[in-house]
Amino acid sequence: MSQSCSNPKITTNPDNHSETNSTLAKASIDSLSEYLKHQVTDRRGRSIPPLDKWHPERVGEMDLVIKANGEWWHEGSKISRQSLVDLFSTVLWREGTDENSAYYLKTPVEKLRIKVEDVPFLITEVNVIEQEGTQTIEFITSTGDVVHLDEDHPLQMGEYQGEQRPYIEVRFGMKGLLSRTVLMHLVKLGELTEQDAQTSLILQSGGNAYSMTVAN
Repeated sequence: MSQSCSNPKITTNPDNHSETNSTLAKASIDSLSEYLKHQVTDRRGRSIPPLDKWHPERVGEMDLVIKANGEWWHEGSKISRQSLVDLFSTVLWREGTDENSAYYLKTPVEKLRIKVEDVPFLITEVNVIEQEGTQTIEFITSTGDVVHLDEDHPLQMGEYQGEQRPYIEVRFGMKGLLSRTVLMHLVKLGELTEQDAQTSLILQSGGNAYSMTVAN
């Protein structure tokens, strides 16, 4: 991936490799946008940078929140430019465990910590596609990621504020929340079974069976 464009113009503190919130809040949106816009391809099925190979020394914070409903907010205002959200989503990065996760926007030169209320992706579309005579279930996020239901991208139930919610692995250990519309479509595609006070949804994808279980 080309890195020939100029680095984001963000002031740093050389003593502890951290930036102040006030400085970053003013500079981060424009500088990150300028840095990233030359380094991504098309939206649907686009190439994701090799974030796992980037080890930036500069660490800061950014007043950006990904809401539990999938909306992106910056400095208290919803980001209305979908192209900007799509752009930033390509450099989403997670560190830590499911119980104690830290999320960042990451480039080769720095990573900016952001807040994620639940999970960073929202699944808004599901399709059944034919691959070499085998049907595969395909999910698409609101930011253009394409994910197939397989062993690397399993479905699972989780809890957010006391509510059971369905998720799927997307990338780099980050999950996507299935929208209600997508979940209803999956119910039509799969088979519901009940056993021991639990309801399971069985789905066929890529020649294998996958299940998602909910306690009644």
